[in-house]
Amino acid sequence: MHKHDAHLRSTPQNVIWGWIAADRAPVLRVASGQTVRIDTVTHQGINTPQDPVTFFGAAGIAAGDVLKDAAEIYGSVRREGTAGPHLLTGPIHVEGARPGDMLEVRILDVAIRVPYGVNATGPGSGAVPDLLEKPEQKIIKLDLKRNVALFATDVEVPLAPFMGIVAVAPPPEVKRVGTKPPGAFGGNIDFKHLVAGSTLYLPVFNEGALFYTGDGHACQGDGEVDGTAIEISLAPTMQLIVHEGAGRDMKWPRAEDATSYYSMGMDADLDQALKQAVREAARFLRGRGLSAAEAYALCSLAVDFRIGEAVNNVQMVYGVIPKRLFRRQSDYWAAKRQG
Repeated sequence: MHKHDAHLRSTPQNVIWGWIAADRAPVLRVASGQTVRIDTVTHQGINTPQDPVTFFGAAGIAAGDVLKDAAEIYGSVRREGTAGPHLLTGPIHVEGARPGDMLEVRILDVAIRVPYGVNATGPGSGAVPDLLEKPEQKIIKLDLKRNVALFATDVEVPLAPFMGIVAVAPPPEVKRVGTKPPGAFGGNIDFKHLVAGSTLYLPVFNEGALFYTGDGHACQGDGEVDGTAIEISLAPTMQLIVHEGAGRDMKWPRAEDATSYYSMGMDADLDQALKQAVREAARFLRGRGLSAAEAYALCSLAVDFRIGEAVNNVQMVYGVIPKRLFRRQSDYWAAKRQG
């Protein structure tokens, strides 16, 4: 277990079903720079007529391997009809965060809480909604010693756990948004590179930022094309750092890891999402001293643009900007602020 300053448990009082809310009271307060282990619970096995023990038991999961949190949430937390599908833990109030600031979210660790997950799909789901004729819920067991998902007899998928939803609350005049479509606040970006060692940057819209996370994934391909990944309960450890005034010019979230910077673009139209991601990448490159023409050219020569997710009403495209391109390196937020 990674060291942390606070531990936020996924009790019924600490979770919210289907909303990223600016009008919800904080369930934890931390100082900028502190680390938090955040327990999360997947909605899979809770959004069913059967209770979690019965649902997972049908696939051979022992009752003792079902999270107590899941059973408690199933019995006491209700989802409103217009809410999104996901269970989130939060919000966390980060002291000193104000509108116009930027919240740096360092992903220090992503712990797997249970050795199984769910892929759920069917008619109307995913990027090809007419591909299947009936609903499917596949419970997939994990071999944590070998770090693989046991998908089928001759198919094993490497695990790369990350949080599908990482968010701050939307502007206070909006009050709350459903958990399905992502936006400038982050949310359901399903960005598979947010594994341990990565960093996400979000603009702040409220006092305290009001930070949420949930929708754990054991692994996922770019696009998340059938509508879900291996949905699983995870416990990330995150460091939350406020950068004063650095979010004023942010249109979309940004990210980085040891090898790359990542620009993002979002829109209901995938073509428009691509254009947004290219604009964000070019803007970042201009901040590194390139002209507009040079930045656009480098996007074409050395930046890969990929579909992060194509299934959440608002779709996300991201650009992969290799750090090896630059002789001198600085962190993303500082480079953008200087630009």
